[in-house]
Amino acid sequence: MPTPDATTPQAKGFRRAVSELDAKQAEAIMSPRFIGRRQSLIEDARKEREAAVAAAAAAAPSEPGDPLEAVAFEEKEGKAVLNLLFSPRATKPSALSRAVKVFETFEAKIHHLETRPAQRLRAGGPHLEYFVRLEVPRGDLAALLSGVRQVSEDVRSPAEPKVPWFPRKVSELDKCHHLVTKFDPDLDLDHPGFSDQVYRQRRKLIAEIAFQYRHGDPIPRVEYTAEEIATWKEVYTTLKGLYATHACGEHLEAFALLERFSGYREDNIPQLEDVSRFLKERTGFQLRPVAGLLSARDFLASLAFRVFQCTQYIRHASSPMHSPEPDCCHELLGHVPMLADRTFAQFSQLYWFTVEFGLCKQNGEVKAYGAGLLSSYGELLHCLSEEPEIRAFDPEAAAVQPYQDQTYQSVYFVSESFSDAKDKLRSYASRIQRPFSVKFDPYTLAIDVLDSPQAVRRSLEGVQDELDTLAHALSAIG
Repeated sequence: MPTPDATTPQAKGFRRAVSELDAKQAEAIMSPRFIGRRQSLIEDARKEREAAVAAAAAAAPSEPGDPLEAVAFEEKEGKAVLNLLFSPRATKPSALSRAVKVFETFEAKIHHLETRPAQRLRAGGPHLEYFVRLEVPRGDLAALLSGVRQVSEDVRSPAEPKVPWFPRKVSELDKCHHLVTKFDPDLDLDHPGFSDQVYRQRRKLIAEIAFQYRHGDPIPRVEYTAEEIATWKEVYTTLKGLYATHACGEHLEAFALLERFSGYREDNIPQLEDVSRFLKERTGFQLRPVAGLLSARDFLASLAFRVFQCTQYIRHASSPMHSPEPDCCHELLGHVPMLADRTFAQFSQLYWFTVEFGLCKQNGEVKAYGAGLLSSYGELLHCLSEEPEIRAFDPEAAAVQPYQDQTYQSVYFVSESFSDAKDKLRSYASRIQRPFSVKFDPYTLAIDVLDSPQAVRRSLEGVQDELDTLAHALSAIG
């Protein structure tokens, strides 16, 4: 309908009619009957609210404070904003309307409301839950929460626990390059290369390879100098002479394969790209260049993806039998042969007194399998001598045992076998309190966070496929 022109008689009549209508509405609103009704509604709401507060207090008279109050935020002008998840009670219909009634009673302002698949499925329980973001007077927060609990269940905050960032895709290891510099030749006065400017410059050149590396790139090759190869030769020949009597069988077997297929020789420092390809075919492990001693968190995060961060530089020529930091002698002679064993590779997670300085029993004798032992002539002799204390491997004890990073260990832990150590480690890890579990997906090279029934179900489907394949293989064998 077109609006009449303001100057026409029709327009004047239109304005007069509106004015008269407004006057009548105002008169009706101000009438005693309406005022009384409005006052009655306000009084009813006040009484309802007081009753709800009283009921809430009666429901939890001794509670010192609702933990959900602590997650309310953005308080301003006496208001608190809160995110809530709750599920309807199976025995009570119209659970949402009951909860909304509670919100209305306490004059809560709903900013957002939605349904979600239930995170915590219960037998016979609902498959949906409600998420609501609301604003409520701070003084009414405790009573409102108690009221919601009376008409629903599993009331909680959806706020995720604060968990430090960790990589979930293998490409995110590009961010895991934080170094511990206390043993760096530029900073450590006791480092053999501290006063050798040529060595320090060489280290920077090789470190730059690691800093520039990105996941998916082939590992650049290093042209080692004659002095570096001479240092490698001395370490290689000296340690190899001890392996037959001191190293475990798994190390000996893998070492022979590395000599055959990956360029392990006394006159040649193996290239990481060649070694990485060998490991990938054997156990699925891969190497990645790193510029120095990596932080424990970044190093262990890499292992979750079966990636071992490996240095390319070599120790100073003046100290071939000892290095205060990891170098390619330590990595290639100590770690890599053990990572080529499938059973050991599965348990390469708990480090100092196992993967670095672990002992195991084989054929009634104690042998070394820790990389720190297998790459150190002096400590390899020391660990199997009468001097140190040898204890049975216990992850609980090993996790809190003080260790030495400047001299030989005074205590070592011996495992009955790799399988026994793996079982003990698995039991130990199951008792670590975490807000969720994780699983490595070898197809996508990603970490699956198992924080919902749906995520667990997806992982179970993959396990079922593998079980079906194995069952078919067994039936075919007959």
